[in-house]
Amino acid sequence: MENDEVTFTYRDRDDDNTIKSMPLKADEFIRRFLLHVLPKGFVKIRYFGFLNHRKKKENLAIIRRLLGQVVELVKKAKESITDLMLRLFNLDITRCPECNGRLFHFDEIKRRPANGQYQQAFAPG
Repeated sequence: MENDEVTFTYRDRDDDNTIKSMPLKADEFIRRFLLHVLPKGFVKIRYFGFLNHRKKKENLAIIRRLLGQVVELVKKAKESITDLMLRLFNLDITRCPECNGRLFHFDEIKRRPANGQYQQAFAPG
């Protein structure tokens, strides 16, 4: 900054990526700079560059390797909702809270034979 002017460099992509400098009045520079500041409560999401969704995992692994960081990522266990509820809340959602009988999904009931065993599906067990 000099004499109320800010001079900065930029890459002119239209001119074969030539690096150029541009002087601007201080208030114009601040106005242009503030166009890039998000309003309060907004979050910037990057959809391009090394954090793009398609290559993010691969790119971060390369970056960590180049920086000499050893990070062992823990694989998420594929846990059913039944196992999750049991682990987190000690709640067996396959059992009736009143009689402790086995609860069935609608698909299980529909597949049962219609020869009298249908009633046994609701017996406490």
